Amino acid sequence: MSRAQRRRPKHKPLIALVDRANRALQAEMVRKAHADGHDEVKMAHNSVFGTLHGEGARAADMAARAGITRQSMGEVIRDMVALDLLEMKADPDDGRAKVVTYSDHGMDVAWDGFEYLADLEERFEQEFGAEEYAVVRDVLDRLIGLLDRIAAEGQSSPSAGGSVG
Repeated sequence: MSRAQRRRPKHKPLIALVDRANRALQAEMVRKAHADGHDEVKMAHNSVFGTLHGEGARAADMAARAGITRQSMGEVIRDMVALDLLEMKADPDDGRAKVVTYSDHGMDVAWDGFEYLADLEERFEQEFGAEEYAVVRDVLDRLIGLLDRIAAEGQSSPSAGGSVG
C-alpha cells in the first residue's frame, strides 16, 4: 500500500485532544498552586497528587496508576519529601516496604488543589451546561472502559507476544 493510500483520521486525533486537555489542566493546577503561594510545586508532582490518597500508598502502586516507571515515581517522591510535601513511613504490613503519605504541609497543598478542582468542575459545567458537561464526562469514562477492554483483548490473543506454532 502506498503512502497516499493509507488512512488518516478525518479530524484532529482524539489522542491529541485528550493529551492537550490533560497538559492544559495539569499546567493550570501548577499555576494555581503557585498563585496560592505553593511555589515549590512542579509539573512532575502531578503524578503524585493524582495517585496519592488519604491513608498513603506504596510508590510502586502509585507509579502503576500514573503510568510511569517505579524509578521515575521514586525520583518525584524523593523531591517532594525534600520539599516537605511528603513523608515516607514503614509499611505496617511489610517491614521492608515504605508507604508514602502527605506531610501536614503537603496535605494543605493537596486540599488546595482538590478545592480548585471542584471550582474548575463548576466552571466547566457553567461553560458547557450541566447536560453537555455530563455527556463529556460520561463519554470519556466509557472511552476509558473501551480502551481497557481493547487492551485486555490484545493481551489475551494468541498473537499478542506469544509464539505461533
